[in-house]
Amino acid sequence: MSTPGYWFESDDGLRLFSRVYAGPSPRAPVVLCLHGLMRNSRDFEDLAIHLMAHYRVIVPDVRGRGFSARDPNPKNYQIPVYLKDLELLLSALGVERTAIIGTSMGGLIAMVLAAMQPARVARIVLNDVGPEVDPAGLERIRGYAGKSIAVKTWAEAAAQLRTVFGKAWPGLDVARWEVLARRSYRTNPSGDIEADADPRIGDVLRGSPSAVPDVWPLWRTLERIPVLALRGALSDVLSEATLARMQREKPDLQALTIANRGHVPLLDEPESLAAIDAFLASGSGGSQL
Repeated sequence: MSTPGYWFESDDGLRLFSRVYAGPSPRAPVVLCLHGLMRNSRDFEDLAIHLMAHYRVIVPDVRGRGFSARDPNPKNYQIPVYLKDLELLLSALGVERTAIIGTSMGGLIAMVLAAMQPARVARIVLNDVGPEVDPAGLERIRGYAGKSIAVKTWAEAAAQLRTVFGKAWPGLDVARWEVLARRSYRTNPSGDIEADADPRIGDVLRGSPSAVPDVWPLWRTLERIPVLALRGALSDVLSEATLARMQREKPDLQALTIANRGHVPLLDEPESLAAIDAFLASGSGGSQL
């Protein structure tokens, strides 16, 4: 399948990219998929194809990742800037209201957008993220983000990826690791294979304060927005205690723990797909959000 690409320019002149899956009709409800910190839109290739039978699916490469331009000012790698880019994208595509599936950082972006513009967000799927990040997971991410080295072969890329995510994704076969590597890396002009994200994103993360900001007040603003929280049973980012507190503070929260997955579920697990399908279709009118 060719890339259903849409290019647009940010307020500060960066050329940014988004995949846009047309869905069954121009009036189909919209699902916006947001990837994690060092990831890109290819993480959602399978899910987007699955969802496009009923929804128009928009999957941006956040600036600095994938096909989107690297920012000459790494201080712009922060959520307020990402939100400005998203607002431009959604407005350009005529999207007034959308459901959001947010993985890790993408879930944090979703929560902030919903708090700021609740009328724009119909519902949210949080993939292994919440208003509190376990310090152990944060330190692990700080340890690897932006530090991968370029390699010569896709087999080497898959092996390198496995050193980072092997504990989170146990039981995957060699072929699956190579597919995931091709979604995580790209060939650079020198012919080497490197991670498909600006390594300076990791530098920005390591330069931030060690204390995790208190996002619980933001969580409480989502009282009227339906939320499905997926948690990897092996996660070191979204703890069981945090998920339990999320449920106490938002009694209508739907939650599901995905067995044999850490941070993050790949969203190809049968139970993940079933939960997402049911959640998106749970509004009035079947596939309506």
